[in-house]
Amino acid sequence: MFDNLKKAIKSFTGKVAEETELKDAPPAPPAPKATFQVVESKPAAPKPGPAKKTSVDDEIDDEIAALEAEIEAELQAEKAKAAPPPAPPKAQPPPPPAPKPVPPVAPPPVAKPTPPPPAPKPTPPPAPAAQMAKPVVQAPPPPPKPVEAPKPAPAPRAPEPKPAPAPTPAPAAPPAKPAGKAIQLDKIDDLLWDLELSLLEADVAMTVVEEIKETLKAKLADVRVGGPDEVPAAVEGALRQSLLETLQVDPLDFDTWVLEKTLAKKPVVIMFVGVNGTGKTTSIGRIAHRLKENGYTSVMAAGDTFRAGAIQQLERHAEKVGVTLIKTSAGGDPAAVAFDAIEHAKGRMKDVVLLDTAGRMQTNTNLMDEMKKIKRVAKPDLIVFVGDSLAGNDAVEQATQFDKAVGLDAIILTKVDTDAKGGAALSIAKAVGKPILFLGVGQEYGDIVPYDPEWMVNRIFEAA
Repeated sequence: MFDNLKKAIKSFTGKVAEETELKDAPPAPPAPKATFQVVESKPAAPKPGPAKKTSVDDEIDDEIAALEAEIEAELQAEKAKAAPPPAPPKAQPPPPPAPKPVPPVAPPPVAKPTPPPPAPKPTPPPAPAAQMAKPVVQAPPPPPKPVEAPKPAPAPRAPEPKPAPAPTPAPAAPPAKPAGKAIQLDKIDDLLWDLELSLLEADVAMTVVEEIKETLKAKLADVRVGGPDEVPAAVEGALRQSLLETLQVDPLDFDTWVLEKTLAKKPVVIMFVGVNGTGKTTSIGRIAHRLKENGYTSVMAAGDTFRAGAIQQLERHAEKVGVTLIKTSAGGDPAAVAFDAIEHAKGRMKDVVLLDTAGRMQTNTNLMDEMKKIKRVAKPDLIVFVGDSLAGNDAVEQATQFDKAVGLDAIILTKVDTDAKGGAALSIAKAVGKPILFLGVGQEYGDIVPYDPEWMVNRIFEAA
């Protein structure tokens, strides 16, 4: 497995050990010293307080001020006594009495003579005037308080001294490189060119080769060894780390994904696409077997109605695994098969629908359009590209075109156990930017392993 990659790595590490020389590593630059500014702090000025009277002049001034205050208070009291008391308010006369109402005079009768008018009653004398109100005598105003001598204005406080600024810490020094001798990189470009040719011969994509070279060159600059005998192991370690970083793509745990999806909806639809002969039908049987072992129920949909024997092949896998198969006659509409399988799964409360499609070349426009129609009808939750690792760089191109047509979500790489070059396994995930779900490593249903970059790198270096 991956024999060409192993040879390329062995050749590169040997050439680096033979053709490069060691040199003393430059000492690490000293860390910049922290500069501190010493500021002498001045004692704080004492706060002003009341002046102490210690001299005779101060006592005389205080006595004079007290006498002046007493004289001023006596003058204010005499002025208050000399002022005339306010006049009492005049009493207002009482209001005149209200006149008595005069009764109306009845008209005299016509037949009788008019009687003489009655004598007028004597008018009562006017009521005596009300006694004069007693004048209200107001109390004399209290004597004014003695005027206090104005207090002296407090002296302005001296500004408090500001604390000295804290010294600025020096920037952190870069981490020191490990002690030892560095590898001279004068001839490294020629050696990397040889490595590039070897990787291209192993069907590694050009974009991936360039990334490996740049990462490896940066790591070799930091390598420190004690002697020439340590160079091969150090170079191999740097190359191993470079390959690991290249293979790192956002992972997708299939088992966890199925668990989360089936909790949200049922059935979950998975659609498999790819060219002829890559192992789509076999991969569907393996996925159905894995789902059954994990406790899920599934339905297979024989959507490859174009290839002769495709329906019978999937039917055989369904019988071996023990799942239901939805099929139609050869030449039927694959979109109708997908619809019937989904409706069957809904009615029987199945967990997953595994939808097979006809293999087609990425350059066949009509078949690619038919695949788009299946996608519109089935509305899959996951579209998986099944690629053949033996196809090398062509598998990368196939995945790129299928991704443009229908949009891929994940990849299954088959026949990895028979791949002598290993370029497709190293390139496809990085070039397409989609996670690899599984690697096919045998002929049985259980010969499918979850993708792990560590597993890949260990297989490459196990006999390098």
